Amino acid sequence: MSVKNRQSLRDALKKKLSAYVLITCSEPSIDGQMNVEMTYQGDKALVSYLLQGAVMSMLEEEPCQKPVLIDTIHKS
Repeated sequence: MSVKNRQSLRDALKKKLSAYVLITCSEPSIDGQMNVEMTYQGDKALVSYLLQGAVMSMLEEEPCQKPVLIDTIHKS
């Protein structure tokens, strides 16, 4: 992750948030193993909503090579 992206993440987490989800993974090892970790804070129902929204967003859009920070999610 670039220094600029790390700073964007730090800035986003400084805001007053109802919930957040952070999923990280290490580079794959020689045998293809990756360490995947998830950290979250907030109401579990809201965290679940955020994850479902993220999956739906990824399924609908073209793959992107850079991190995307979503400030606001609107219910349809």
